[in-house]
Amino acid sequence: MTTDPDALNPVHRNPAPTSTAEQADELVRMLTLHQTEDYIFADPSVHAGTERENQRTFGGQVLAQALMAASRTVGEDRSCHSFHCYFLRPGSNAKPITYKVEGTRDARSFSQRRVNAYQDEKLMFTLTSSHHITESGFEHSDKVPGGTPGPEDCPTMAEVLRDRFGGGAEQWIAWRGLDVRYAGDSGSVGSDSHSSHMRVWVRVAAELPDDVRLHQSLAAYISDLTILSVATIPHQVPILAPNLQAASVDHAMWFHRPIKADQWLLHDQISPSASAARGFSSGRIFQHGAMASSVCQEGLLRLVDEPVANRAL
Repeated sequence: MTTDPDALNPVHRNPAPTSTAEQADELVRMLTLHQTEDYIFADPSVHAGTERENQRTFGGQVLAQALMAASRTVGEDRSCHSFHCYFLRPGSNAKPITYKVEGTRDARSFSQRRVNAYQDEKLMFTLTSSHHITESGFEHSDKVPGGTPGPEDCPTMAEVLRDRFGGGAEQWIAWRGLDVRYAGDSGSVGSDSHSSHMRVWVRVAAELPDDVRLHQSLAAYISDLTILSVATIPHQVPILAPNLQAASVDHAMWFHRPIKADQWLLHDQISPSASAARGFSSGRIFQHGAMASSVCQEGLLRLVDEPVANRAL
């Protein structure tokens, strides 16, 4: 399958959206991948010629696009129930990313896919996903953590970032199109056995089309927003500190129930361990009173003596 030539190397030169609705539309466009050949998809969200050209690609964007690419190659009767991925190289916002899907297996009730993402013909990311038909079976779920304030009672993440790190921090690209509320960390979410704990409420800030693939991919995008920063909480070194080199290494997610990315999600996150310049975090995502998803991630957390921008992984 081919598309028009402009779709093979799409470039957005329009000014960055300013309204919440426009920013949410940008998230949807980010996941509207161009299919250039069978099982090959192109990233539509290149930012060459804009103020974001020199920024690194947000890891959540890559995993969300890879999941969307995989999901578009399986039947509509099945949706993703888990994926596992590795971030191999940092990406650039100024260059297109190509997603190549391998149809690993299609069985009666499960399908598996492998996705490799390339930029400048170099492998930068890999994802393996599994997709399952809708079936009935046993039902139980953890309860929503007690003592968590509702989203309407929580400050926005932009306000928290501004108060802690200054005005520039709230412009972080990952918050565009999202409503993110800070529900507390280890000092305020209640006493438990975890020294590193954070909760956030998140939703896409505008109504989305009723597309399971889109909602799951945006939930994957959301899952990568704050989970690495949880591992820094006990150490009084903010994730945005100039002497901290932080990067996702691997990420896994399980979908237990249908999820709506434009409705409030509570991401309850802990970091049970950090060592050897790596931090491990896990999260439970709740919606409508039940667990909708589980997340795990390990990332690089390296203290450095020179600016992070001058160092490689």
